[in-house]
Amino acid sequence: MREAWILDAVRTPRGRGKKDKGALSGIHPQELMAQTLRRLAERSGIQTADVEDVVLGCVSQAGEQGANIARNSVLAAEWPQDVTGVTLNRFCGSGAQAVNFAAMGVMSGHQELVVGGGVESMSRVPMMSDRAGLDGHNELLRDRVHQVAQGISADLIATIEGFSREDCDRFAAESQRRAQQAQEEGRFDRSLFPVVDPRTGEVVLEKDEHPRPGTTAEALSELGPVFAEYGAKPVTEDGRTSDQIALARYPEVAEIRHVHTAGNSSGIVDGAAAMLVSSDAYASAHGLTPRARIVATATAGAEPVIMLTAPTPASEKALQKAGMASTDIDLWEINEAFAAVPLQTIRNLGIDSDRVNVNGGAIALGHPLGATGAVLLGTALDELERRGLGTALVTLCIGGGMGIATIVERI
Repeated sequence: MREAWILDAVRTPRGRGKKDKGALSGIHPQELMAQTLRRLAERSGIQTADVEDVVLGCVSQAGEQGANIARNSVLAAEWPQDVTGVTLNRFCGSGAQAVNFAAMGVMSGHQELVVGGGVESMSRVPMMSDRAGLDGHNELLRDRVHQVAQGISADLIATIEGFSREDCDRFAAESQRRAQQAQEEGRFDRSLFPVVDPRTGEVVLEKDEHPRPGTTAEALSELGPVFAEYGAKPVTEDGRTSDQIALARYPEVAEIRHVHTAGNSSGIVDGAAAMLVSSDAYASAHGLTPRARIVATATAGAEPVIMLTAPTPASEKALQKAGMASTDIDLWEINEAFAAVPLQTIRNLGIDSDRVNVNGGAIALGHPLGATGAVLLGTALDELERRGLGTALVTLCIGGGMGIATIVERI
């Protein structure tokens, strides 16, 4: 099997995902992605006509993000018309899956040069814009598996694992501290490029705007739990609440302790990212220097009510494929959907927390759903190079009870 080489990675800054308040809320998501594609081509020096496909993750494929945003972004970037695009949705793992599919196309021998990435404008196309709910409103599925909101699942994990509100707030404060240090030291600069107004050319955002420097665990402790009221609200015709549905699946739990707040959960943001993946033969023939290779990828399913536990089995599967142990990984990026998710994964896999999310995570920087996986892969690669290290594993929890993992190694 051939190798899949990463030639380069770029991303936009992450803007606050609030309409008229976030710096990127005035930019159409196609334009966010188009600027990302242009910058990737400029940075790498490739001939865009050589790109065989653009694979993009996008979760809320409705309105401005519908109509195959991958193909429309290719056209908006003014790339050659024969460059194709496909959009996929694996919820929060979409951006990572797009890069993994790009790698699979190359490693199989069917493609030579592919772009993988993702985009999400959460200010312009809010979550649930596709009106699908949690399960497509299928009563038959609901009779078999009644899913609950992810925040309820995260609180259930924290309850079972014994993670306190203080544990989650300390983790969140550390994410903010690390993100602040990373911004001050320019650790994101290699991948980051400024987004401009497509009409005026003026820069609208050049750094992530979601972090809150100086955030402390004490300040976070003053925030109310987001999902306590939601968990107590009846959601079925017979009056059952989300908490009751979750507890029926986990009868060993007496009650759910609601510990997640807006401060220790991922931030809602806008953003786009792209990664250029090629065969070793293509890179060599065109004099391109690879930055890393994709060693192994994996997905894993898990129980869909607790939902967010699959980063552990996904990581284990990827490590097994690579013939590695968790201690062989120099840096980890575990998406901070909710504080309990990385805390559980760190515990399950026996990871040194000093190797995890060293530049902060989605709690501080935000989680542009369809783009996050690609963002994290680029962030991990940049940090491997900065520190002179070898391997990184990126993993994300995914709605419906799934996880995804990708291992990369510097070349």
